[in-house]
Amino acid sequence: MARNVVTKTVICNGNPTEVTMREMLMPATQEELDAMTPEEREDYKFLSAFNPHTYEPAPGIICEQDVAVEMRDGVKIYVDIYRPKTEEKVPLIISWSFYGKRPFDGQSDWQIMGVPPQTVSNMSKFESPDPGYWCRRGYAVANVDPRGVGHSGGDFMQFGTQEGKDGYDFIEWAAQQEWCNGNVGMGGNSCVAMTQWRIASQQPPHLKCIAPWEGTSDMYRESLYEGGIPAHTFVGMVVREAVGPNCIDDTAANAERYPFIDCDYWKDKDPIWKNITIPTYVTASWNHFHLRGSIQGFRKIKSRKKWLRAHRDFEWPDAYNPKNLADLERFYERYLKGVNNGWEMTPTVRIDVQDVGFLNYQDERPEEAFPLKRTQYEKLYLDASDMTMKAEPVEAQAMASYDSETEEACFDYVFPEDTELTGYLKLHMWVAAEDYDDIDLFVNVQKLSTTGEFLPITLFGEPHPGAWGKMRVSRRRLDEKLSTSFQPVQAHTVSEKLEPGQIVPVDIEIWPTSRFWHKGQQIRVQVSGRYIREGWFEPLMWDTDNHGNTLIYTGGEHDSYLQIPVIPPRFQDGDIIIR
Repeated sequence: MARNVVTKTVICNGNPTEVTMREMLMPATQEELDAMTPEEREDYKFLSAFNPHTYEPAPGIICEQDVAVEMRDGVKIYVDIYRPKTEEKVPLIISWSFYGKRPFDGQSDWQIMGVPPQTVSNMSKFESPDPGYWCRRGYAVANVDPRGVGHSGGDFMQFGTQEGKDGYDFIEWAAQQEWCNGNVGMGGNSCVAMTQWRIASQQPPHLKCIAPWEGTSDMYRESLYEGGIPAHTFVGMVVREAVGPNCIDDTAANAERYPFIDCDYWKDKDPIWKNITIPTYVTASWNHFHLRGSIQGFRKIKSRKKWLRAHRDFEWPDAYNPKNLADLERFYERYLKGVNNGWEMTPTVRIDVQDVGFLNYQDERPEEAFPLKRTQYEKLYLDASDMTMKAEPVEAQAMASYDSETEEACFDYVFPEDTELTGYLKLHMWVAAEDYDDIDLFVNVQKLSTTGEFLPITLFGEPHPGAWGKMRVSRRRLDEKLSTSFQPVQAHTVSEKLEPGQIVPVDIEIWPTSRFWHKGQQIRVQVSGRYIREGWFEPLMWDTDNHGNTLIYTGGEHDSYLQIPVIPPRFQDGDIIIR
């Protein structure tokens, strides 16, 4: 039978809040699962038996398994600690997530795409620092089961203040252990990155640095309601796979319970960004759904020692690439071992400027900040009379129409010279629903060849849809405090339905990108009522609300345009250009 869904009152943002929680799948050993009927197995999932002991999982590595650590409210959580077999005190790197502290515990169906088999040892937690790598380099690694997960007690409120406080308590406990040198760091990608923001914002004194690689930072805007369009399926699937004795915060169900962002439930999931002042090494993939969160986190934290590496690869092959691991090792060596190794000379920002397929125009180009300081914002004006974009405002008014459920509208522009776009794009449009009260807009910004063929970036051989943005038009109101001239940020505090045929302006945030167009190549804005991905493998789905035709108005008073972040050459002397 399905696990029970219950309502509990928990503290969110300092206030009692009713939260929908789901009973997690119950832990069971493989022997117990084998003895069950198929119907009985629906409520259980594999979890290694509770077995506190110390053993040697690999030569020179000690594992203390199922170590109990008590939180400030008396709840006990359990952790596996891997450390070098040495008498010397070593720093600790923490992996904190609900994926299961042993390889594939509770997540046995997940694979590390793009990473060859046996690249990562069987001691590694999913998306986490590998003890088989780090222990041999003089670090301990803690694979933590947070409260409510695995055999840990309590209920699990993910990505909130409670998790941050628990992380604080664990770090301060770990720093006092006889094997620890008192310096603690965190690492990992995706979910394991997201928890780092929350824990670091609680400022545990012995947390000396973090490395959140590819981590959503705004759960509401970047995951559950991107552009205001509900996307609950993926998060709901992940929650239903969690294993533990009690309940988990059902984020997807709570997104339906709390559809607007101005409530304690969502405020509790927003890290205290000003509190993150320790050294931080962030990565972001231009082609991954953690992109906005990674870059927003980098921009929001107040650390004077922060670094960003924005790349074209998928998160897992990037995280376990030997070159990138060596780079991360220098970061940890500097702040967890105190070695003066010159890490501070690392450029604050490094970017891959993408070209086509798996090719980059430039690799890890050094920059001083993001967005780039020399960015020149220009506008390409949409013209529905011939479905193009123009460098100058369009005087004549025109209208384009597409069926919101099956068709799309595309506007193209030919670059007259080599052009690099790096940063945030923005799409300003005047739109109407012909016979309905709402519109969902899915936007892709793409590169075309000199002859008009689609030139996608490819990952794992699949074509990426392009730099993207989304908006439910009834959620078009912007947050004036968060929005800038280059990044419109929706308020998500009210729904403003349309009258059929009512023409309204919208400003759509396009998530950051870095791409190079050669002279004669084209840029395309693709607008649709659905996410057009054609083979792209993301398991993401949106609950769209479209009916009939969507109308796009251009020209005259309807000044629809795409704002682009043009990056000029660093130096030009005649025909000599240095970028």
